[in-house]
Amino acid sequence: MTITIYSKPYKSGCFQCDKTKDLLDTAGITYTFVDITSNDAALEYISEDLGYAQAPVVLVEIDGSIDHWSGLNPPKIQQAIALELAG
Repeated sequence: MTITIYSKPYKSGCFQCDKTKDLLDTAGITYTFVDITSNDAALEYISEDLGYAQAPVVLVEIDGSIDHWSGLNPPKIQQAIALELAG
């Protein structure tokens, strides 16, 4: 399983971004962080390809299947944590 977070940098004023990363960090979950404030291609991907207008955007890939959401979504975060810890 891989988790990628398209987000603003930590402590940049995005509460939802920081809280999402904090929940995963506290659970000891490894993820890839992509800074959408300095990576135009990443910002275009989440806004144009995925259709999101809110950060963070979280992608969870499991065995070729991808789930994604935007914003702070504690149920989805807990589900990803449980899957990672069970795996």
